[in-house]
Amino acid sequence: MAFLTATSILSDVISEHSILIPVINRFGIKLGLGDKSVSVICRDAGVNTDFFLSILNTYLEEDFFPEKKLQQFDIELVSNYLSQTDSYYIHYQIPNIEKHLNAFIAISDPANKQLGLIRKLFDKFKKELSDRINKGLLDDDASLALLHDLKNILIKHISGNFNENLCYAVIFTIDSMISDLSKHNRIRDRILRPKIQELADAGIDDWKNMITSNHSNIHEEVQSISPRELEVLKLVALGFMNKEIADKLNISLNTVLSHRKNITAKLGIKTVSGLIFYCISHGYISAEEIEI
Repeated sequence: MAFLTATSILSDVISEHSILIPVINRFGIKLGLGDKSVSVICRDAGVNTDFFLSILNTYLEEDFFPEKKLQQFDIELVSNYLSQTDSYYIHYQIPNIEKHLNAFIAISDPANKQLGLIRKLFDKFKKELSDRINKGLLDDDASLALLHDLKNILIKHISGNFNENLCYAVIFTIDSMISDLSKHNRIRDRILRPKIQELADAGIDDWKNMITSNHSNIHEEVQSISPRELEVLKLVALGFMNKEIADKLNISLNTVLSHRKNITAKLGIKTVSGLIFYCISHGYISAEEIEI
């Protein structure tokens, strides 16, 4: 199939693939799209167009996963998207399954004991996913297996008297979440996890606070760093002392100190750990270059 591009009319794509509606909502984009192209909608919403396209195309094509491209995006961009997805699960998708399940159980035969077991399995899934989200993005996710079990029980093993139409509705909502959660976990495990491990290897463990404190300043203040300041910044992140930087760049110590003062003012980052984070997340250095 043809992939979504920056010139695609988003409303046309959504008309054919309504599964994308909750996905675009995670980017703060709502319906009422008009005839605008993806690039125009992303520009108006302040959304990174390349990242938006990469995510939506993974939903449009099951076998499509631009791993190398996704790894190039800023860690804040990836983690924020996953956090928005988690919020969608908690506030919308889980309650939607629960609403259909409650109706299914209420209208079916109250003497059917299997329905109580199905309810317990759903409650276990709900707790597993909620705990994983509350504990952090990188915890192993056992909830997907529970969802598969719940779906298979309804398809293969349920018996007795029950409302078939509402059973179909429950299966449909479960299947929708299985598909979404599988893609979510793939991004988390193959993109976010390696990025955070790279930071951990560089001695930066508190990546969430680093994002909220440093990136807020970085994105507000994109005063361009001069080529010389960038050279100084990379050497600082690599662990060189001020005198060593001066010798390496053949400049005076006072000039190094002046450059460092400018870097701090422009980026809003005061610590070496923060500068390391900035350099790694922007591709100026890699974790392998840092001496731990």
